[in-house]
Amino acid sequence: MTEGNVDVLVVGGGIGGLANALALTQKGLKVRVLERAAQLGEVGAGMQLAPNCTRILDQWGLLDEAVSLGVLPERLVMKDAMEGGELTTLDLADLKERYGYPYLVIHRSDLHGALLRACRDAGVDLVTDTTVTDYEQVEDGAVAVHDGGREFAPAIIAADGLGSTARALFSDDEPVSSSYVAYRGAIPVEQVDQLNVSLKDVVVYVGPKRHFVQYPLRQGEMFNQVAVFESPKARAGEEDWGTPDELDAAFEGSCDSVQAGLPLMWRDRWWRMYDRNPIMNWVQGRLALTGDAAHAPLQYLAQGAVMAMEDAWVLAEHVGQRMGAEGPDWDGALAAYNAVRTEHCRRVVLTARDWGNLWHHTGVKRLWRNAVMRARDPKDYAFVDWLYGPTALTPELLAPMFDPANAPTVEVPESA
Repeated sequence: MTEGNVDVLVVGGGIGGLANALALTQKGLKVRVLERAAQLGEVGAGMQLAPNCTRILDQWGLLDEAVSLGVLPERLVMKDAMEGGELTTLDLADLKERYGYPYLVIHRSDLHGALLRACRDAGVDLVTDTTVTDYEQVEDGAVAVHDGGREFAPAIIAADGLGSTARALFSDDEPVSSSYVAYRGAIPVEQVDQLNVSLKDVVVYVGPKRHFVQYPLRQGEMFNQVAVFESPKARAGEEDWGTPDELDAAFEGSCDSVQAGLPLMWRDRWWRMYDRNPIMNWVQGRLALTGDAAHAPLQYLAQGAVMAMEDAWVLAEHVGQRMGAEGPDWDGALAAYNAVRTEHCRRVVLTARDWGNLWHHTGVKRLWRNAVMRARDPKDYAFVDWLYGPTALTPELLAPMFDPANAPTVEVPESA
């Protein structure tokens, strides 16, 4: 067994893994990242970072760089995907005033690159082409078993994603299919010059079993689109689901703006949408889950990567508070992390499912949804206060959940 000569092993070199490595290194620990891929990198397209994340990037010294790589949009706009009319908005300048930090959109690879550069500068040991297949608990630490042998560390953080090997030690659950699939396309902005799109806003068109998202990236040089729909093939139990023919069929009847954007989607790849049922324990001995390994959500609240970075910040803060001459009190830090993050992320995972249902209502429910959204006061932040405020370090600091009973009262239409 290799002693490792590090304080922490982080398994997984995605956004969550690098965030943990950076945050713990900034507390004075020696960190090694073990990544299965031959190179460190991220795939995908755009992502949204709410104030609860940009607040943390600022504390890590990365906010200015992230802003220089992304876009600070002016508004979040929800529209009806069938009629194209505006339903409700969030003024993001006002939102920054409320929460103290901006709402940022950025390419996944750009955020990953910023974290990677920061980790390299901080001296994180980045090891690629190493697949961890098992874990063992030992005295005063844990062991990662991988294709190069067995490696010990006082603590191991498993950031190995939706299909996590470590999670199997905590639960026998499997990823939960939503039967929805996402198509993406991040393209040069010149390709949308002739389309009726906003280059200053994040716009989401919500409709029957479908939605469509648009926003700029890379200081306005790129334009990001996401098309999401329910797959009839998935509902029927077929293996070949989410194919381009289903994309086209799903958006039939959508408004002109949505129809105009569809031909610009990537059609050689798509992402089937899974989440995980919440589990309320992420720590065994000196092994802890983080990110999607702990709480993979559906993307409707745009909090997946945000939660992973919050995890990293919370754990590092508790480690820093428990640092002694012989190193941190890992048992105390991991217990404190487990006590607060499990409940917050349970809320997010379950609310994301509900939010997806709301977006995708059909018939009379769609008309009711539209009426509720139109009746909302644009200055009402009750439904995001629990998300966008300061990240809680202890359970008693968790913000109260949004109560749907406080939503506007509207007359329910009798027919679609």
